[in-house]
Amino acid sequence: MSFSAAPARAVFEVKPPIPLVGHVAFGVIDRGTNLLQIRPTTLCPLSCIFCSVDAGPRSRWRATEYVVSDVDYLLAWVRWAVERKGLDRVHAYIDAVGDPLTYPRIVELVAKLREMPFVETIAMETHGALLTEKLAEELDEAGLDRLNLSIDALDPELARALSGAPWFDVRKVIEVAEYVASSLRMDLLIAPVWVPGVNDAEIPKIVEWALRIGAGKRWPPLGIQKYEAHKYGRKPEGVKPMSWQAFYSALREWEEQYGVKLVLSPQDFGIVRAKRVPIVFRRFERVRLKVVGPGWLRGQWIAAARGRVVTVVGVEGDPPVGRGVSATMLRVKDGIYVARAD
Repeated sequence: MSFSAAPARAVFEVKPPIPLVGHVAFGVIDRGTNLLQIRPTTLCPLSCIFCSVDAGPRSRWRATEYVVSDVDYLLAWVRWAVERKGLDRVHAYIDAVGDPLTYPRIVELVAKLREMPFVETIAMETHGALLTEKLAEELDEAGLDRLNLSIDALDPELARALSGAPWFDVRKVIEVAEYVASSLRMDLLIAPVWVPGVNDAEIPKIVEWALRIGAGKRWPPLGIQKYEAHKYGRKPEGVKPMSWQAFYSALREWEEQYGVKLVLSPQDFGIVRAKRVPIVFRRFERVRLKVVGPGWLRGQWIAAARGRVVTVVGVEGDPPVGRGVSATMLRVKDGIYVARAD
């Protein structure tokens, strides 16, 4: 199956010497726990109508897609982050502001992560549009411990509408999911996004199905996600995010009905607080940065300084790669840096 990932957007190869810590869309993200997010690509074949990061061919805000094509370079930054966190063991979580299965070297990435002595578990999230039994087998053999599979509806027509892709067939994803649950070593977690007023009736059906096929051999079988409206995300017409109170109340009712844990915590996955990778900028600090490439969204560039990559906002035109720019830091939380050009 072929797909058009970003017909009007350039794909920028992130390679040395661009740092792989500091950006939300690619590289390695540390949020102060023993889990590291690893993001090798931003591409996605779907244009889900609720997507919080505006991924896929129908993106309105994106100017650039990113791919870290050198697996070893990405893994060097994983090792770098682990060393600075001072940990003996970490959980590796491969995710994306897109879908990790668009990464052409995804099996190699998993296999090389498995070879790292400090990697305790490897998990990956996907909507499964590009998943096949063969690819699932390869990921299993490479050492993937858990597949977090987002199936938002079992009904084919509703699933297609939610995906924003007329070619999407959830029945194929269901078949592979059942194969994973019944035949492979790796665990399966079903992670639907609950879009209120759209797929309400599908959520309990998904719970029943996940339990029936044997998801959750080692970890919880389900991780129901709450739809949230984000500034640059997609907002389905007429949909209002439900309150957290209402969301958790519904989950607890289903917990009692189906006898399964649905209100999850980091501890369910062995995630605990840990030392952070050092934060090297202060908020509102004036800095000098070197432009290294195009920005992810319109009106942005990416730049580097102090061994980190920084998103520069408030700019226009093509990035003057190699030139310096003065900026004021706006965000430093979780080591994700955003600065406004002065």
